[in-house]
Amino acid sequence: MAEAFSKSKNETIRHVVCFKFKESAKDSEIKRVEREFSALKNKIPGILSLEWGKNNSPENLNKDFTHCFIVSFKDEEARKIYLPHAEHLAFVSILKPILKDVFVIDFNP
Repeated sequence: MAEAFSKSKNETIRHVVCFKFKESAKDSEIKRVEREFSALKNKIPGILSLEWGKNNSPENLNKDFTHCFIVSFKDEEARKIYLPHAEHLAFVSILKPILKDVFVIDFNP
C-alpha cells in the first residue's frame, strides 16, 4: 500500500491557480485576464500546455472562486523560469487590481 503513495517520478509539473475576483471587477477586465493568461504559452519557455475555465460545478463548493487556470511545465526548471519571468509578472500586474483571493496547488501527475 505504501507504494501507492510513493512520490511520482514524472518531472512534469501542473500549476493550478484558482481566482476569486472582486465584485467590482468588470467583465472586460476579467476577459483581459483570460486573454493575457492564454498568451503566456507563447511568451515563456518550458510551458507544455495551458488551459483554463470557469466554474460550472453543481455542488456549489467553489467558495466564490470562479476561474481555474492550469499550466503544465516540462519540469522544475521550467517552473523556476516561469514564476519570476517578466511576462508572468506583467500578467500578475493586470490581475492584481481585480483579484479578491487566489489559491495555488502544484503537483506532479
